[in-house]
Amino acid sequence: MNFTSDNAYGAAPEILDSITRANSGAVASYGSDGITATLGKRMNEIFGREVAVFPVVSGTAANGLALATLVPPHGAVLCHTDAHIVVDECGAVEFFSHGARLVTIEGRDGKLAVDRIARALERFRTGFVHHSQPTAVSLTQTTECGTCYRLEEIAAISALARNHGLKLHMDGARFANAVAHLGCSPAEATWRIGVDALSFGATKNGALCAEAVVFFDPESVRDFEYRRKKSGHLVSKMRFLSAQLLSYLENDRWLVSARRANAQATRLARALEVIRDVEIVHPVEANAVFAHVPDAMATRLRAAGAQFYDWAPSVGGRTLIRLVCAFATPDEDIMRFIATAQG
Repeated sequence: MNFTSDNAYGAAPEILDSITRANSGAVASYGSDGITATLGKRMNEIFGREVAVFPVVSGTAANGLALATLVPPHGAVLCHTDAHIVVDECGAVEFFSHGARLVTIEGRDGKLAVDRIARALERFRTGFVHHSQPTAVSLTQTTECGTCYRLEEIAAISALARNHGLKLHMDGARFANAVAHLGCSPAEATWRIGVDALSFGATKNGALCAEAVVFFDPESVRDFEYRRKKSGHLVSKMRFLSAQLLSYLENDRWLVSARRANAQATRLARALEVIRDVEIVHPVEANAVFAHVPDAMATRLRAAGAQFYDWAPSVGGRTLIRLVCAFATPDEDIMRFIATAQG
């Protein structure tokens, strides 16, 4: 019963098969192959417009390189206090950008709100040499709390960003889970509401190691390709990343997998929320459940073989735990976890 992360599970069989199929013959290196070209065309179809797509091997690289391309070394990126780029990427944005500052903002359920972004911007003077210059806003979709920004929320943040000359980046490590929850098209969730660049995740949802940076405005690409090369993320055998991403998108596999993971999390939450002394802390809108549970229950679950993270220290005999469901989380694990929790 592993609920530590959607990274805990391996790759989808169909995606693994795509790597084997891509292993036939000799092709051009560094993304000049036919598979990578086909991926570009497929992404154009998925997003309903011409986009620039750059495969990389990790979400950290995708976020760091995308933001470094959008933001100068003296720039500032406004983001949530709990954003992955702040908490879990070891200063990658600062490293890749050669010094851009991350400005953190509190927000309920892992979300940034327009009024708080506006207040944060008031702290900076445009053109004042002693201040970092705000250049971008970064949203995590889905958030670190397992919630999803509604389309109107993103549109409002985008409008504020445009009024201040800022770019809008989206960390979409779990973008599929968000699109599945929102029931919208990828275009409606991104460029139609003002997103300039997307870190398009696949690894958490069934790929082996394949992410992509997607730019919706060709002018935003600028020197990205040089940055990717300089950082060691221009993979010589790019076709193996591109093949995974193509298989991920084939027959809506990315959305089918995400819907299953989301449904498993909803199933868990509904069973837990009716148990005495259990509190679901954030709305369950994707594939993660955050719950305050009695310490005795957490101990009982671990004794039965359940794995999960404590998200905060125990207070008053209860611990905040995080449960993450994956595309391959077995039904029987969900049932065992619920039965054990119920005691």
